Amino acid sequence: MSNKDKVASAIRDVVGVMMDRVMHNVLIDDPFIKEKHRANKPLYAALVPDEIFKGSHFERRFVTPFGGVWEKLAKVVATEAHGECTMGHSITGNVGEERLRRIQEVLNRLEHAPKGENKVLPNWREELEYIKAGQGNAIPVTVICDIYVHNPTTGKSYSFELKGPLPNSDQTKVSKEKMFKLLAMESAPVDGAYYALPYNPYGSRKEDYQWSFPMRWFNMRVDPSVLIGNEFWDFIGGSGTYANFVHEVNYLGKEYRERIYRDFLGMEPPADTEDYLLK
Repeated sequence: MSNKDKVASAIRDVVGVMMDRVMHNVLIDDPFIKEKHRANKPLYAALVPDEIFKGSHFERRFVTPFGGVWEKLAKVVATEAHGECTMGHSITGNVGEERLRRIQEVLNRLEHAPKGENKVLPNWREELEYIKAGQGNAIPVTVICDIYVHNPTTGKSYSFELKGPLPNSDQTKVSKEKMFKLLAMESAPVDGAYYALPYNPYGSRKEDYQWSFPMRWFNMRVDPSVLIGNEFWDFIGGSGTYANFVHEVNYLGKEYRERIYRDFLGMEPPADTEDYLLK
């Protein structure tokens, strides 16, 4: 079996297992019972069709198990391509006291513009160069990476802060601080630290990205430390991985969307099902 086929199979396994768990939950373990809904919320039932609440019932049982799906997918893809990949990997190293001070200075300037000065815009290369120029007494620091990849053949290691495609500002700030600390450590425990989004909801190019909250901390369209969509998947899995990922998700999506319409909603799938393909 080729590496491409192995990755495709791994993607199907991860997504398929989760979707089967969701379907079993909403059809067997915890189905939507309209009589119970009407008894518990008679006002809602009198004003809004049952089908609306049936959909929200499914959504709540879908979102929770899929909370870590991106990390799980990244792990199976990176393991096939690089050999070793772990989630929630802890790295401890020493960082100079002045470097730690400069990390906080950079983050504070991005969050709060100095009085009388224009807003500071993020610039990864300049910020990292400024931080690394600091020295001082070594202080032990521990960072927990969302995803850590190590390739025994090349000896290269990489860390990734992997977030949903529309991350909030606070989690982005935390991620950037972790990345700075990793790259400021003595003896360089990683060859690269990246802020990664699994796909771009605004288009196929990095330049198309528009969600404002992470842009406070990164230049999302330019910073080399930011990987979005195909850049991320092809980095951890090799060229063509993102296209492979999209193909497998859409293949599975057709099957599960039809099952959800027929088995859960009790209706035939609409004719525009193909309009919802991941691109």
